[in-house]
Amino acid sequence: MTKILRDDDLVGSELMGVAINALDAAFLARAQDQMISPPRHHVSFSNRGDLVFTVGGMLGEKPLAGFRVYETFDGVEHSQIVAVWSVEDAKLKGIVLGERLGNIRTGAIGGVAIRYLSSPDAKIVGILGSGAQARTQLAAATTVRQITSARVYSRDEKNRTTFAQEMERELGIEVRPVGSVLDAARDADIVICATTSSTPIIHASDLKLGVHVNTVGPKTQRGYELGLDIADVADVIATDSPEQTRAYASPFFLAGSGNEHRMADLADIIAKREIGRRSSQDTTLFCSVGLAGTEVVVASAIIDLL
Repeated sequence: MTKILRDDDLVGSELMGVAINALDAAFLARAQDQMISPPRHHVSFSNRGDLVFTVGGMLGEKPLAGFRVYETFDGVEHSQIVAVWSVEDAKLKGIVLGERLGNIRTGAIGGVAIRYLSSPDAKIVGILGSGAQARTQLAAATTVRQITSARVYSRDEKNRTTFAQEMERELGIEVRPVGSVLDAARDADIVICATTSSTPIIHASDLKLGVHVNTVGPKTQRGYELGLDIADVADVIATDSPEQTRAYASPFFLAGSGNEHRMADLADIIAKREIGRRSSQDTTLFCSVGLAGTEVVVASAIIDLL
């Protein structure tokens, strides 16, 4: 019987670990040309918004195929669908409805990047943003590193206070709200940028030597949350989908900066085809753009678990 899961089903601390391990295998499959992940496709509806489709899957012993579709229409609530097929027997394994799967998948991609690019002894996380993406990114960081504390800044004091209280209870680490970007980022081993800002809110001078940075928010030349000088000082720059960085309607934020040619595919770092972090003094940057097909892989792993 085909499983149908909704947001209320996707709860439990074990899900992030399952998602990260599934994506770790998927990135390795990508490095071996066993991952199918074309750039996303937009279907526009005049000035109302888009339907956005990602299609993909993974070959190998248990080949998967599927799609994700979500909308950008104006509205209080948004919806999306992920459908997963088993390629071996052409059976529809399951359907996942709601937004939570997408948040888990993006957080898990960030967790894979942290696993391979951050210092192994990272303890402190600085978080910019207090929304759903910030939550799953922090959960992922605590899954792959022995994090002892986090500091969160967002423009709304109430939101960052609520974030700190809820994530402290959920993760069992100290999470403290702070009053500025610098207070969040200073001395942090990992900095997570998960804002909606279209202008840079953090710069290289705000960061310590050897930091790892995940940027999850806007990353095109129409707007970006990260100062370009961070890419200038980074010893390693990686992304989950170089193809997607070239497929945006507006150019990727690093285009023309001289740094876009240094950007490695995270899959190649995992497969040791590209060099990642060499020492605790390296500064590393991961630009999360959303590798197509990864939501299918995560959905499949969660469907198997539940």
